Amino acid sequence: MAFTTTVNLESEDTRRLAALCGPLDQNLQQLQTRLGIRINRRGGVFRLSGPAQRVGAGRALLARLYAETAERQVLEADTVHLFLQESGIQELVAENGQQDAAEAVAIGTRRKTIKARGGNQRRYVRAIRANDLSFGVGPAGTGKTYLAVACAVEALKKEQVSRILLVRPAVEAGEKLGFLPGDLAQKIDPFLRPLYDALYELLGVEHVHKHIERNVIEVAPLAFMRGRTLNDAFIILDEGQNTTVEQMKMFLTRIGFGATVVVTGDITQIDLPSGDRSGLVHALDVLKDIEGLSVTRFGSNDVVRHPLVKRIVDAYARVEAPRTGRLEQSAG
Repeated sequence: MAFTTTVNLESEDTRRLAALCGPLDQNLQQLQTRLGIRINRRGGVFRLSGPAQRVGAGRALLARLYAETAERQVLEADTVHLFLQESGIQELVAENGQQDAAEAVAIGTRRKTIKARGGNQRRYVRAIRANDLSFGVGPAGTGKTYLAVACAVEALKKEQVSRILLVRPAVEAGEKLGFLPGDLAQKIDPFLRPLYDALYELLGVEHVHKHIERNVIEVAPLAFMRGRTLNDAFIILDEGQNTTVEQMKMFLTRIGFGATVVVTGDITQIDLPSGDRSGLVHALDVLKDIEGLSVTRFGSNDVVRHPLVKRIVDAYARVEAPRTGRLEQSAG
């Protein structure tokens, strides 16, 4: 049943209305498309029509976005996209109006507060906080690694752990890089750069380097974990789909007392040599009945990058459906 409501944002500041609507009303068009409603505007009066819950979400989003224009000259399309993700509207549409009414989940770091956007991100953060071992599995751009690093920084800030370890397998993504000059640190640095980027954004470059010098933060290739027992640490294994079965077993058996472990990966982007089984796919199958761990599975609706990324992920998923289906079936 269609529902109609009116939002009055009349203001003498026409700049704010222009910023809200975007060039050629592109922001309003994005809201209409993603919410599945109609928005008609006359000046600062907006008329919203459609299913009641979606119209209610649209009303709330318009008010939030308008408040955002007080400090912005331009309201970019990606900002509108992120507000839509945070609202959980994708789940509302996908689940026929059953919107996730959970409270907002925020992660406090030194430089900023990170808000989990959408139900899967909120469940993921809660799972990390509640379990010693958590898996985040899904396509690129869903925030798996970034949120895990943010949770690690928060745990360090609250003195829940004494150090952070960020780990990645040093696997070439379909390219042969050949001989890399420099010492060992310089050779492995390109593989670990995404983890450094997240740390720099959350802590600042100076603080990151100070923590690394004091061994409070360690960023290392997976091979460096062999033989170690990690106590009172927050450990993240990124790109877990590129571990072998033996490497994943080795990593998971490093868990010590007081440790929190997060494993992230995308089982549709495995860069291992042909014939090698992914350690992440194997672990999801082997550990599916084990208590004390959680698995959060992300989908294209959780992508928080450019909206085009979601459509790209969906397009590849349709083409690769038979292979992806077999992978997910074997993962349990």
